[in-house]
This record gives sequence, C-alpha cells and structure tokens, in this order.
Amino acid sequence: MQNSLLDHKVLIFLCISFFTKGLHAQLGFCQGNSGDPIFTEDFGTGTNYGPQLPAGTTTYNFVGTNGPQDGSYTVGSSTFSFGWNMPSDHTPGDTNGKALIVNASFTTGEFYRTDINGLCENTTYEFSSWLMNILPNGVCGANEIPVNVSFEIWDITDTNLLASGDTGNIFNVAAPTWQQYGLVFQTLPAQTAVILKIINNGVGGCGNDLAIDDIVFKSCGDAITVEDSTTNNTVSLCSSQTPFIETITAIPDNAVFNSHFYQWQVSNDGISWVDLVGENNASLTLTGVTTTSLYRAKVAEIAVNLNNEDCITFSDIYQINIAQAPVQPALACWEIATFSDATCSWTVTGTQPIQPVLECWETATFNNTTCVWDIAGTQPVQPVLECWETTLFNTTTCTWDIMGTQPLQPTIECWETATFNNITCAWDITGAQPVQPVLECWETTLFNTTTCTWDIMGTQPLQPTIECWELATFNTITCAWDITGTQPIAPTNLECWEIITFNNTTCIWETSGTQPVQPAIACWETTTFNNTTCTWDIIGVQPMQPTGLECWEIPIFNNVTCIWDVSGTQPLAPTNLECWQTTTFNTATCNWDILGTQPTVPSNLECWETATFNDLSCAWEVSGTQPLEPTNLLCWQIAVFDNANCAWEITGTQPLDSREEFLSLCENETLLLQATSSIISPTYNWNTGAMTSSITIDAAGSYEVQITDDCFTEIITFVVAAIENPIIESIVSEGSTIIVNLLNPGDYLYSLNGEDFQTSNIFSNIISGLYTVYVKSSLCDTIITQQHLHFFIPKFITPNADGVNDFFSLNILEFFLTSEVYIFDRYGKLLFSAINRNVNWDGTFNNNRLPTSDYWYVIKIEGKEFKGHFTLKN
Repeated sequence: MQNSLLDHKVLIFLCISFFTKGLHAQLGFCQGNSGDPIFTEDFGTGTNYGPQLPAGTTTYNFVGTNGPQDGSYTVGSSTFSFGWNMPSDHTPGDTNGKALIVNASFTTGEFYRTDINGLCENTTYEFSSWLMNILPNGVCGANEIPVNVSFEIWDITDTNLLASGDTGNIFNVAAPTWQQYGLVFQTLPAQTAVILKIINNGVGGCGNDLAIDDIVFKSCGDAITVEDSTTNNTVSLCSSQTPFIETITAIPDNAVFNSHFYQWQVSNDGISWVDLVGENNASLTLTGVTTTSLYRAKVAEIAVNLNNEDCITFSDIYQINIAQAPVQPALACWEIATFSDATCSWTVTGTQPIQPVLECWETATFNNTTCVWDIAGTQPVQPVLECWETTLFNTTTCTWDIMGTQPLQPTIECWETATFNNITCAWDITGAQPVQPVLECWETTLFNTTTCTWDIMGTQPLQPTIECWELATFNTITCAWDITGTQPIAPTNLECWEIITFNNTTCIWETSGTQPVQPAIACWETTTFNNTTCTWDIIGVQPMQPTGLECWEIPIFNNVTCIWDVSGTQPLAPTNLECWQTTTFNTATCNWDILGTQPTVPSNLECWETATFNDLSCAWEVSGTQPLEPTNLLCWQIAVFDNANCAWEITGTQPLDSREEFLSLCENETLLLQATSSIISPTYNWNTGAMTSSITIDAAGSYEVQITDDCFTEIITFVVAAIENPIIESIVSEGSTIIVNLLNPGDYLYSLNGEDFQTSNIFSNIISGLYTVYVKSSLCDTIITQQHLHFFIPKFITPNADGVNDFFSLNILEFFLTSEVYIFDRYGKLLFSAINRNVNWDGTFNNNRLPTSDYWYVIKIEGKEFKGHFTLKN
C-alpha cells in the first residue's frame, strides 16, 4: 500500500504543469496552529516620512526627506526619486501604507531591535516579518550586493539566544514581491519578554537596499484538527435535517504541547467568538443546532493560560453549514413539488397538458384554474356574395374561397340594352323596337335588325270583278274595294221550302224547291208542318223514367206498350264469413261490405311458446314449455338460457390465474420464493419438483409453481435475475471531480462516506483528500470499496458559508513525508501557513474576513514546489 501511495503521489506531481523557480529558504514557521497576533509593527500610514524609530531601536541615521544613504533609514510609502523599487507597503488594506526602508551600512551588524513584552513562560511563539530587495533590476549589474539579513530572538537579559536564522542572499528582480520569513522559539521559565534583533550580514555599496514590514509575534501550538464521528470537519445540511446532533473532538498532533487544556467557542460569522461555558474537554457534544455555526477550541498548555490571549492557540474550525429550506414554490396546476433533503431544494415535476388540435380560426389559452386548454375564436363570417357566387371555407388559408362566374350577357336585339339584376341574378333586357310606321292598308313592314329600322313592302289590291249591278270603289280604311249597288229585290211570299237564285246572266231571281216529307214519329209523338221553320214540328213527351229504384234495378222503355219496364235482383249476401266478420249491404257500391279484423297475434312470446287461433272461441291460444335447466355443472360452469336458439347454454372457463414476478438475486446469496394465493387448501407443484408453498434458491432462472384445489388453478412464474457485485475498473480525478468507472454496467449506487449514496458515478466539487469510494447495487447489501487519493489545487473559493467552495482545502498532506503550504496576499503578506498537516483555510486573517481579490500560494510537497494564485470571492 505504501509503494502504491508513493506512486500515486509521483503521478500527481507529474500532472501539475506549473512548477516554478524555488523560493528563498525560510527560517521556519509554526507547524501547528497559532493564536492571534500579540505584537504587530506595520510602521503606520501617510504620505510623509517618519516618525523615526524610538531611541534604542536602531543605530542607523533617520532621513526624513531625501533618500537614505548607506547606514541610513526612513519610514515611508515612497522610495523617492532615488529609484528604489518598492511598489507598495505589505500591510493589506493600507492607504499610503508605510514600511521601514533601509540602506545598509558599509559595516555589517544590527540595524533594528525591539523588546516584545507580555509573553507567557514556557510557551512557544512564532516571529514573522516581510522583506523585499528594493534595488532596481540591472542598476549594479554583476557588482550587486544582495540583501542578506539575520533574525535573532534573545531573552530580555540579552544573554541567551533563543532562536536565529538568516535569509540567505536575496537578489533584485524586475518585479519584486514581499517575502515572509519567520522563527519559532520557546520562552524559558519565568520569562515573559524577549528581544528581536535584525542584523545586516552584507556590506553597503551598490545594493543591499531593503524594505521591512509587518513584524508579527503570535503564540504557536500543536496542529489541532477538529473532527466529528465521520472524521469530517465540515458538515453541510438543509434546515429540514435539523436539529443537528454530533460530537466533535479536538485532536492535537502533540508536536509542541505536552499537555492540553481546552475552552470551546462558538461563532455564527467566524469573526466574533463566544466561550461555551463549562465546555473544557477535548470533545464537545453539539445538540439542537439549527443555524450555520462554527466551533473551535482555545488551547493552552497550562490551564491558567486559557484566559490569557497571549498564551493560547486555536484549533482548526469545525463548521456546520445549514441552508434554509426554501418555501415550496408556487406550482402550476399540473405540477407536483417534491422536497429533497440532500439538495435542500424543491424539485418540480409535471408537464402541461398538450395543446389540443385547433381549427385555424381558434386560439388555445391554458386555464390555470381548470388546468385545461380554453379554446376561443369564431370561424370568419361568410362573406357577402354576388348572386352567382358560392363559397367554401379553406382550412389552409383560414378564409372563405369564393367561386362562380357571372352569367354571360345574352345576345340582344339592336334596340335592346342588357343590365345585370343582382336580385334575380339575371340580365334585365330593356328597350323598345322602333315604332312601326303608318302604312297604306295594302302595305306590310318587316323590321331590319341590320339597320334597326322597318322595311315597308306591299302593293295595292287589284280591283275585283263585280256583279252586274255592282260598282267597285277602293276603300283605304278597309284596304279593299267597296262594291256598291243593289241586287234586284228577291221575290217575297215564297213557301218556306222555296228558294230563289239570282241569274247573273239575266240579272233576275229564279224560284225553285219542294215541301219536306213528313218524318216517322214515336208512339207518344204527333207532327205539324211549321211554315216558319219550314220543318215538321214533332210534339209529345216520352213517359218519365221511374224513380226510387234499388241500385240493382234497371229501367227499359217499351215502345210497344209505351211504358218503362223495371228489371234486376239484389246481390246475395256472402257466406263462409270468419268468426270475427260481419256484413252490411252498401247501396253506394251496390255490394255487400265485409267488416271485422282478426284478433292480433299475442306478442312477447317466449321462444318456446307458439300461438294458435281458435275459430270456435275466436281467440289466440298460447302453448309450450321452457326447456329444463341442465344440472351436474362443473364448479366454474354456469347455465344461461339463450332466447336466440331457445336452449340453455353452458358457459365458463376453468379459472387459471397466471402471473409473473420479477426478482433479483444478489451475488453469493439465497432467495426465498413464496407462493401466495387466495385459493383455500391448495396443493403446490414447482417445476423443481418441490411440493411446498415456498422454496429457497441460490441461482438465477425461471421458477414456476402451480397452485390448485382441482377447481381453481393459479400459476406463478418467478423470473430471477442475478445481480453482480460491482467491479471497480478505475477511479480518476479531473480537477475537483472524482469519476468512478466500473467494468460491469448496472444499477449501482456510489458514495464517498459509506452512508450517503447517489446514482451518479461522478462526484463534483470535492476537496482534496484521501477518500474511500463505496459502490453497491441498489438492491444488494454488498459494498465494494477502494481508496483514492484525490488532489487538486482550488482555482477559487467563496467563503460565504453556503457549503460550496468555502475553503481553500488540501486534505492529502498527511499522506506525504513533508509538506508546507503558504498563502499570501498580492503584496506578499503571509496570511496562512501549515506544515505537515492538512489545510482548510476559510479566507480569514486574524479572524477577519479578507476582501475579494486574488491570493497567492506556495506549496511544497516532498521537495516539489507549486506556485500560483486563486481567487477569493465574497
């Protein structure tokens, strides 16, 4: 395992692409946790120079306006027109921040000292300071004298050297940055003050020009992690999962302290901390936590020092991030909201009903009250048509298509005009033929459609041939020849049978004729010659035909007796009538009318019944008997009378219920197959040969059991599928993501803590650390595990306590022999350090939240060095 872990670490280092030039050797920093600063010197702010250092602090001369010469110093924010290169002081947030600017003396030796008071005896402290070579690049060339400084910590008697170290040579660069240096020392018994000395190891001349800023002393203790029962130091919950209960424990590495005394504190913002009364053990039981809270322990090596801020250190912070569960979102009528504790959010599911198919003139608006689509719209009104037009609605263009053609104008006479009548939908013809001209009586006229005028034709009649006594005169009124003249008067007193004839030759009347012969007459007639009519008048009336005759009687006139003879006989009444018939003589038709209707055949007869008419009783008689219902039916059979074929039909199928049950069999396990049925007192028959209600199997396959009581039968088929244990092929890290790849696909669950499982094989936003990956089937209990060393350097952090990217974390350093982590601001001020321990930096310095900006890191792992920057965004 050790070799595999080392190989993994080597692979991680090979994958990092930003190896940079090494930093200057550090004198040494506190490898454990530190307390708040107990001494800070940042040299103030302002645009002026000074004030000069207190007496006894330096042997160098103070220069207030001009640039310091060799063996001089000043305190300021500017490096003058002398050309030194100090972009700014180091102290974060300063405006016109100042630093100690030193031009080294030609003689090596001490140039700064100060007393540090208020320390605790037998306590370990860390001194640190920031330093920069401010000589512009290329000024001295190869003759440059590098900066080289020693730091020394002496007891207050200035006789015992407690710690020392030097920076080594620091050469100038084009873009200088502040570098931090430090010392770790321990006070002696009864010792509460020390002396800090800063010594120039190089001579003056061209070079050896430096700036110093932010001298800090703070207590140094063990590296103290705080972990809960799952070895986590951060818990992210949803308010729905509260109140939170857990026990956390402070775990020191015992590198500094021989004994440990604790005072637990709580904070809701990481800035203001409150002591928890009575909580002085290494472990703290948390109960009833409902809001985001941070916990840490004040730690001292001696109990009395717990109340002295200069003598304590602080453990790492245990953070409980509790996100407030949001109010259930407003839902559409088709939606359902489900709350997830894991994501502390509502998941809304559901789909709006599909919009119905519409007519082209319709619009659909979803009604959130009824949760259905309301359809509105009216088909466009049919247009007003010409009388010859018809219309058809076009669903493609959603308009009325108009069809039809106006009737063709008819052919008209020359005098006529045609006007279309929209009421009758026909052409009205108006106009009158030219008036026919006045004609001579013998003339005729014909209308000429070519000239649209009347053509006159005709010739006066020829004079007629006239009688001897006549005169012809043309009459234009009658258009004829009027003949005048009188024929000689015909003779009078002629017998009626006489006729006269005018003789045009002789121009006189001639008489001729004979009296008519007397006609033959009937028996009742007499005749007399009528000279008026010149005919024989017959008088006498035939006797009147008798009246009141029966319809069957016929009158015949007898010319012999000269009277009417009546003959005929009434038709005989019909016989062989049906029992329901009666007869009446109809004098209108002179026939016997037969009346009556046979009684109606009874309806709604059963299929087995027949109806027979009884002529004696004159009624229908119903007879027949329903067939007997069959007996001796089987238990599942029923008899139903079929009126269609008038017989009992036996229906029913032997009950046979067949169903399948799909089960899963976990690898190396057995499974109990239980046959359950509603059949009372059944027998069982498995395809394995078993006759019991249940069997135990250890292999996948299809298992069938027949359950019966000889009347009802039920068949259950158990389809058992084998579930393989997951086989991990590989676990890879891609940035902050861990991806688990399996050799065998399936429905598997994945976890990084063995408790919270997910369906996805991808874990996102995972901080660096050694993780145990857990994989199991969703249906089986066997869990496959494999450790994975996950390493990446965060590109940004957002310490807003939302549980995501709140820390700059490197939680794998415990698996390496040596490690160092330093975090600086843009001016080179050391904000955080950790040696040989994991890192979970929360973006604060001295318990104060740092502003949004880019911050720089230096990471050394077993001799490999990584430099870069990341963004802190509040």
